[in-house]
Amino acid sequence: MKIKYHIDGMTCEGCRSGLEHVLTTIPEVSSATVNLEKKEAVIVFSERLPVDHLIKTIPTKYTITEKGNQNYNAVEDILVSDKSELKQLLPLFLIFGYITSASVMINYQSWNTDDFMMDFMGLFYVVFSFFKILDLKGFFGSFAMYDPLAKKIPFYSWVYPFIEVGLGLMFLMRFKINIALIITILILGITTIGVTKVLIDKRSIQCACLGTALKLPMTKATFIENSIMLGMAFWMLIKIYS
Repeated sequence: MKIKYHIDGMTCEGCRSGLEHVLTTIPEVSSATVNLEKKEAVIVFSERLPVDHLIKTIPTKYTITEKGNQNYNAVEDILVSDKSELKQLLPLFLIFGYITSASVMINYQSWNTDDFMMDFMGLFYVVFSFFKILDLKGFFGSFAMYDPLAKKIPFYSWVYPFIEVGLGLMFLMRFKINIALIITILILGITTIGVTKVLIDKRSIQCACLGTALKLPMTKATFIENSIMLGMAFWMLIKIYS
């Protein structure tokens, strides 16, 4: 059952992501999507809960009222959702395309696969960190919703974008590549565990890979994005130490 609620009290992206996180932790909630601009939450229940239960669960600074439930045609809902998801992911695909094209152009005259991968990873980190730093507070709230380490150590969310900047520069400048690869495997490995859990649980939350300036849903594309970077890191690390 999918129901819309009106929510008052949200003032920033951090409020939105925090509220979304609280709602998705309720056992009877299959997914929850909160919209800051519309002051709205769309909640999918596995078992219907009274609004009083939601009021007791969320922080007291928010007020939540039911806008009325809607009956969705299952097939139509899936088609609309898929179309919307693809549209939302377009910025991610475009950025990947630009990063890949730039890496190819840098290396096409004297092609070297290792150099291509290092340039790709360096540009990936620099570009993606830029979007995270645009709204650091919003990223903090979104990232902690699925990254296991960020959940336990909140400070990690604040420094993560700057870790990406450092790694990006290390790859582009060819500085201590072995250390950059090991750190990449560690941080992206931890994040991928969180992403996988979200996908298995079929929770609907926002991906923080491009910060909160671009609103991207957590999908298989996020898993693939991390897997590409991890695959490159493992491949180069094996070549260095083999």
